[in-house]
Amino acid sequence: MILKSLFLPPSSSCKLFFSNDPLKIVKAKGQYMYDENGRQYLDCINNVAHVGHCHPDVVKAAYEQNQLLNTNSRYLHDNLVDYADRLSKTLPEKLCIFYFLNSGSEANDLALRLARQYTKHEDVIVLDHAYHGHLTSLIDISPYKFRNLEGQKEWVHVAPVPDTYRGLYREDHEDSVTAYADEVKNIIEHAHRKGRKIAAFFVESLPSVGGQIIPPAGYFQKVAGHVHKAGGVFIADEIQVGFGRVGKHFWAFQLQGEDFIPDIVTMGKPIGNGHPLACVATTKEIAAAFAATGVEYFNTFGGNPVSCATGLAVLDVIEKEHLQAHATEVGNFLMKLLKDQQIKHPIIGDVRGCGLFIGVDLIKDQVERTPATAEAEDLIKRLKEKCILLSTDGPGRNVLKFKPPMCFNMEDAKFLVETIDKILTDMEKECLNH
Repeated sequence: MILKSLFLPPSSSCKLFFSNDPLKIVKAKGQYMYDENGRQYLDCINNVAHVGHCHPDVVKAAYEQNQLLNTNSRYLHDNLVDYADRLSKTLPEKLCIFYFLNSGSEANDLALRLARQYTKHEDVIVLDHAYHGHLTSLIDISPYKFRNLEGQKEWVHVAPVPDTYRGLYREDHEDSVTAYADEVKNIIEHAHRKGRKIAAFFVESLPSVGGQIIPPAGYFQKVAGHVHKAGGVFIADEIQVGFGRVGKHFWAFQLQGEDFIPDIVTMGKPIGNGHPLACVATTKEIAAAFAATGVEYFNTFGGNPVSCATGLAVLDVIEKEHLQAHATEVGNFLMKLLKDQQIKHPIIGDVRGCGLFIGVDLIKDQVERTPATAEAEDLIKRLKEKCILLSTDGPGRNVLKFKPPMCFNMEDAKFLVETIDKILTDMEKECLNH
């Protein structure tokens, strides 16, 4: 009876990976996780353990600082200043004010407050299927969540995802960038006609829950133009995709071009390699408007010495192990292998991505591009049986999400794709036999 009380009931809202046959993970190292029987799994899910599970340099930094001091941020400490300085070197010059927090949800909530205080407006534009966090304020701007709860608030406006594979404007459209940006412009004009004013356009730099989407280059610039004209700010949520995951750049918003700079950037997940750490970067003007309220912002543990030591160690590892270049090289290799499979297996409708952020869109037919939801779920289950951990996302739960630790290598990529090939071949034979 005592043991039973330790387990959540079936009706619990807390969901496990592979809930029909959950894993008990007791150890992890690099890109691998180990269950209680010592079985090794290749982790293709975990974008939190960014530089690798239990990286010794990160563990050491946290351990050594913990031996000296861990306290709140109302005292001076070099780690806080050093970390802000290091982060500033990765960002455009105007993003020079940093707020440290404990989670991506806290960061996005603060970004929302900053935008509203600066603009004196309330309304927020988000992309369809977006998810920005689990706080009430963020559920309200996450269609992925609110569509199944109380619905859309009057101050929330939903723009179509700039998905050129299965979205409103596809790869054959003459100018999908302008067409998608005009959707945002139309939303702003409609809101103004109703007497509403826009505080922010809030977007993941690469929509992840939306299906591993790569927005066409130039889209952010055009949207920012419309949003700024309306008196709003542009918030780039880098919680899933920042810190060099895209390879070519340190931040995913930089894929849009050097001429694009958000007004606010939020960070979480990979920032601390599993340690609870998050950050909001913004401009002096926005920070000054926030301070002008006279109400201080204080976060008990945000930016504590241990968190900042951990964050500094993560940046050191990214640099020392050349993980951006590694993400580019391995990501390109993985994309090529997957595209070879696309030719072989009709179920693979699209392969898209950048660096170690890749999506494979599984479809039932080439014309309608109907999501192959059940098949994707079956593939994930069979991969787990072969000791590979992968997940799905997208509105149809049919997009395979590749976002492994950055130490994921060429051999891992070959093993992964060879296994996918064998499973899809088996699934095709089973389908024919039926």
